[in-house]
Amino acid sequence: MGEVELRSAGDLSDEELAELFTASYEGYLVPFAVDAAAVRFLTDTFDLDRDASRVAVRDGARIGLANLGIRGADAWIGGVGVVPAERRRGLGRTLMEAVHAEARARGVERVWLEVIVENTQAVALYEQLGYAHVRDVEVWSLGNAGDGGEAREVDAAEAHAWVREHRVEREPWQRDDASLAKAADTRGLAVDGAAAVVRVAGGRVSILQLAGEEEPLQELLAGARALGESLVVLNLPAGHPAGAALTALGGSADVRQHEMVLRL
Repeated sequence: MGEVELRSAGDLSDEELAELFTASYEGYLVPFAVDAAAVRFLTDTFDLDRDASRVAVRDGARIGLANLGIRGADAWIGGVGVVPAERRRGLGRTLMEAVHAEARARGVERVWLEVIVENTQAVALYEQLGYAHVRDVEVWSLGNAGDGGEAREVDAAEAHAWVREHRVEREPWQRDDASLAKAADTRGLAVDGAAAVVRVAGGRVSILQLAGEEEPLQELLAGARALGESLVVLNLPAGHPAGAALTALGGSADVRQHEMVLRL
């Protein structure tokens, strides 16, 4: 068996990276698969630095990857995985250490990630690498059963301005202002005391940002779900009033993750 070589992910096409990404997450706790279009979306919207990201190769075969997004002094692990046959050989640690080195070389001061709470092996690895727990975040879903609310549509920029003024927690990487600025076809929703920026695609309503108190958020989210067949909120901080609003509407927190940070 040959030695492992680490290469830049910048040498891979969208199709090749999608194939490796999917293979590296085979058997993951949450079903996962991406295509070339999804990889391009992740790259563009979440600022993945393909040159700084790393791919592991053994005997000419790609066997693992670590994606690194960079925004100034902050970076984000946009997925790290190893194909099943190569797991439990320390390759995850090797890939993480490699992208940490790339981050340092680019002036990054903090590296962020999210890890599913039940993925205890990964949590232990990140702690060994020096990551500290920041908070828990949850992926929420809500079906379209029930009465619609009376949220009014407003300009997305107007809704975003309201959210920026009233939010009380830092947005996660995927819903940060920098990500929102690159999102296409956004729409604004508002009620008295709450606002949201949403995107509707393929029958799914994605809540990109929102702020407000529980009662107006319940009305707002009831109106938002009427725009599609289902609604999702990615990485909502635990304890956010939107969580109580979603619960009241029959929603569920399907995935809970630890948000962690490494200070370089």
